[in-house]
Amino acid sequence: MQDKTHRVSLSVVIPVYNEIDNLDLLQHELLTSLEPLSIPYEIVYVNDGSSDGSRQKLIEVSSAYRQVVVVDLRRNFGQTAAIAAGLDHSIGDVIVLMDSDLQNVPADISSLLAKLDEGYDVVSGWRRDRKDTFLTRRFPSAVANWLISSVTGVRLHDYGCTLKAYRREVITEIRLYGEMHRFIPVFAAVAGAKITEIVVNHRPRLRGKGKYGLSRTFKVILDLITVKFLLSYRAAPMYLFGGVGIIFMALGILALLASVMNKLLYGISLIQTPLPLLAATNFGLGVQSILIGLTTELLVRTYHESQNKPTYVVRQVFRYES
Repeated sequence: MQDKTHRVSLSVVIPVYNEIDNLDLLQHELLTSLEPLSIPYEIVYVNDGSSDGSRQKLIEVSSAYRQVVVVDLRRNFGQTAAIAAGLDHSIGDVIVLMDSDLQNVPADISSLLAKLDEGYDVVSGWRRDRKDTFLTRRFPSAVANWLISSVTGVRLHDYGCTLKAYRREVITEIRLYGEMHRFIPVFAAVAGAKITEIVVNHRPRLRGKGKYGLSRTFKVILDLITVKFLLSYRAAPMYLFGGVGIIFMALGILALLASVMNKLLYGISLIQTPLPLLAATNFGLGVQSILIGLTTELLVRTYHESQNKPTYVVRQVFRYES
């Protein structure tokens, strides 16, 4: 990690996975946008196991610019782990996250910082005029944003927009694993952070290939269940498991009473129809599976936090050497 005694006001953290065609222009736009700010800054690229030459290109950039740090992961760990690695190897008082595909516009960083200076802890980008396909990107994203806002109570228009600014003391207290990077504002809000959002620019992808599709929506739903569990029942999980247990016990008693009444009043044998048993079994198995999944998520979180074990493995870190 970097020397924490070296003061840096701004860290721009950028996960990179197979984006070699965009890196030169991205670096140029970042320098053009950040130099006029007249503040000490760094650009932290995280190579997330790229196989297209992005790693070598980033090493060349780090050798040419003293503001650039490249964190090279041993394999592809995913966007959340790459962001966690970038955060761990950054030293700025303010951290800006953004994508490397040039759909985010580096010039918007100054607007994020200006809004942060108004007293906010988190400023989220909102791609109001998003330049992506409607069916596979914008519509699923709109559904996911509505679900997340409704379930968590933290209302943002665009959780999927990576371009966000955070004060370091807010984001470094959040442990990232799985696919939880999109929920950082939710965890920050629970910690008492003051959150707002601003409209940012968005460009169509001109080079390289997108990494996400419709399947991401289903992952968001599953992650949202986990987040709701962690936020509401992490301290007292018995309120959830016990509540569900009581409900099932009550339903069992009602079913037993109904069966006895059918036997006494109508002479219907308890074994004459298998449908109630089949329905109860299937429903019970479904609920049991969800609870096992939630319990496992809690165990995984405990494992990572108790051992302070990172969710990535770094091969090497490259920096400018004079």
